[in-house]
Amino acid sequence: MRYERLGNSDLEVSRVCLGCMTYGDPAWRPWILGEDAAREHFKRAFELGINFFDTADMYSWGGSERVTGKLLRELASRDDYVLASKVFFPVADGSPQGGCLSRDYILSACEDSLGRLGVDHIDLYQIHRWDHATPVEETLEALDTLVGDGKVRYLGASSMAAWQLSKALYTAGEHGWHRFVAMQNHYNLVYREEEREMIPLCIDQQVGIIPWSPLARGLLTGSRTRESRSATARAQADPFADRWYSREEDFHVVDALLQVSHERGESPAVVALAWMFSVPGITSPIIGSTKVEHIAEATRALEIELTAEEIERLEAPYQPNSVRGHEHPTPRNMAPTQ
Repeated sequence: MRYERLGNSDLEVSRVCLGCMTYGDPAWRPWILGEDAAREHFKRAFELGINFFDTADMYSWGGSERVTGKLLRELASRDDYVLASKVFFPVADGSPQGGCLSRDYILSACEDSLGRLGVDHIDLYQIHRWDHATPVEETLEALDTLVGDGKVRYLGASSMAAWQLSKALYTAGEHGWHRFVAMQNHYNLVYREEEREMIPLCIDQQVGIIPWSPLARGLLTGSRTRESRSATARAQADPFADRWYSREEDFHVVDALLQVSHERGESPAVVALAWMFSVPGITSPIIGSTKVEHIAEATRALEIELTAEEIERLEAPYQPNSVRGHEHPTPRNMAPTQ
């Protein structure tokens, strides 16, 4: 395993981050793994050197935080892992609370997350979406309060436009508040719109990049084809997979990926992640796992160094996309996509 500093923080994180949306309560989504099944995933992650774990308050309506916190406490000491969570969405089905980043909501949501996780601080606390209704000054001041109180070490953002991140960074700087050190954005071989503005901005501002959906919800594993686009249990219960990754142009990218992976003798997932690791500015892609072997496959990608010619072949079929993952305006009760 290799480790890298997350943005301009002092957090040293593994170059693979284990995404914990997969763990929690199967009643939330049929592909969710409960505590007993999830335990082996966390054990394997630690065995492979992964020290970075990402969850959110609303995954499994809080169940992911409970399972993640319990298993991390069971398997490691607090100083041995970096724990990330998020705030914005409601944490109960149909709840009127949430879908905002007001001061009151952020402060109470953080307390609730700390309780579910069973820890006294969160290493990276991220806003899950941009709140169009709350002044950014109110949001950033509340987040700064959490850092000052020692409940949060660093702040991060997710799924927004580059102008919004730029505004937040500037506003925090003007007030002397803690700035975002990480951006969790939508990025993979079939969705590369972040290369236009977000990735250059993050590199310029020393913001670590931790992409979600690096395998395009399974499309880049080769498990979905033009004829069978819901081959896995998750894809069958994941409307975003078909909505976002069903263009013929997307499958042209997959065709190139399958060819390179065949020549390499590696799985498509390994090659797709090896490409991700080759992109400047990327710190730790967030990898979800419904099978334990998925975790080892992700770390295997760190050992692969693609040639310039292979990278060119993988990138050549890409066609511009519409914005996906943080559409505007953000509906207050929208279900999260990551």
